[in-house]
Amino acid sequence: MNRRRLLQIAGGSLAAGAIGTLAKKSDVPAPVDQVSGATAQTYSNATRGLPALKITNVKTILTCPQGGNYVVVKVETSEPGLYGVGSATLTTRGAAVATSITEFLAPFALGRDPANIEDMWQTAYVSSYWRNGPVLNGGLCGLDEALWDIKAKRANMPLYQLLGGKSRFAIPTYCHADGNTMEAVSASVSKFLEAGWKHVRVQLGGYGSPSLSTDPDFKAAGFGLPTDGFQNNQPYVKATLKLVEHIRKVNGDDVELIHDMHERIEPIEAVNLVKALQQYRMFFVEDPLSPEQMGYFKMIREQCSTPLAMGELFSHPIEWTGLISDRLIDFIRVGFNHVGGITPGLKIARLAESFGVRSAWHGPGNIDPINHAAQGHVDLTMPNFGIQEDVDLGWGPVIQEVFPGCPQMKKGYMYLNEAPGLGVDIDEKLAAKYPFQPFPAGTGFRFPIRKADGTQIRP
Repeated sequence: MNRRRLLQIAGGSLAAGAIGTLAKKSDVPAPVDQVSGATAQTYSNATRGLPALKITNVKTILTCPQGGNYVVVKVETSEPGLYGVGSATLTTRGAAVATSITEFLAPFALGRDPANIEDMWQTAYVSSYWRNGPVLNGGLCGLDEALWDIKAKRANMPLYQLLGGKSRFAIPTYCHADGNTMEAVSASVSKFLEAGWKHVRVQLGGYGSPSLSTDPDFKAAGFGLPTDGFQNNQPYVKATLKLVEHIRKVNGDDVELIHDMHERIEPIEAVNLVKALQQYRMFFVEDPLSPEQMGYFKMIREQCSTPLAMGELFSHPIEWTGLISDRLIDFIRVGFNHVGGITPGLKIARLAESFGVRSAWHGPGNIDPINHAAQGHVDLTMPNFGIQEDVDLGWGPVIQEVFPGCPQMKKGYMYLNEAPGLGVDIDEKLAAKYPFQPFPAGTGFRFPIRKADGTQIRP
């Protein structure tokens, strides 16, 4: 019988017996300190002679099933069979994250007690002295999520139970409708509505509608590379307004519409587009401004009430704290893999709750299922949950084989595996059959995107 099972049996039967004995002496429930004391004694008796739980190994697993480069951290412990997994995926710089884990975080974690998650996070966070940034935070997220996975597995319950239990039966999600014509986008919206989704993000020809722009001058001048993209702001702005108007006429007023501006236009043009979209009752407009131009949020807020979502590029607390506390956004969009895991995610959720800001964690298909599950456990518990970005109609069969226990997408909701811990695992042997790909192969990113004169547009 392993240690975890011993503790479950001992903790349940002996603590129950202690409580029962106290109850027989009086009809009044036993004082909390007596119960906790009995439980502590039971735990001490059950673990007497056993070594304290320690981290014995930290693995970095790289895999690319179905075109997605994923970085996974596996933390093994001194208890046989007890380990945790976490996501360290950073789509554009995964190899750098893997190096940070192997060379720095793994040696840092060895020999430490995996139960002390807050202390581990704080000490790892400052261990490089120069802190923050998506590479460090990506590795830290992998470690942090693995530690939460271990803690919940030891408690023999899904993680959300440790975080306070469910606030909703499942997790509402939004999906993505795109196409090169308004009719194609509308048809895609109809498909999702028929499948049960209520929230749909709409785009015409991708971010910034680059297909509507032609004959860039910089290419004629031989500037840049032949593969560089091109976008003109005005065709995108005009087409976006026509698209949303068309969707409202064809698909109705009830569908909750989202549009991602992806920071593709000048700040003052973004202000005007967000204002113009107010008439169509958007669920939210995503990333209207780049992180470098957040001062314009105040200007937007003063001129319209279109709901705003921001944050998928954030990695430093100063980037989201003011936006939340000044109520300049309505949805916080950070991804756990960019800010350092579940531990900071919980703090962001509580901060946002105090100021009426809801969550809309970043969660596209190029982020692995472990991170989706980690965010989902927080989604289930937080009272100020807003919406969760999902993988349209669910994960593909190969990813579900590599990551047993993937969250399931059904009729507009994400459902988590109810197994102890995060509920998602990784099949290392199968993962090895899908080797990591050099950037940018398989990532789907289209950088750089330029203006007519060749100026780089910030995505």
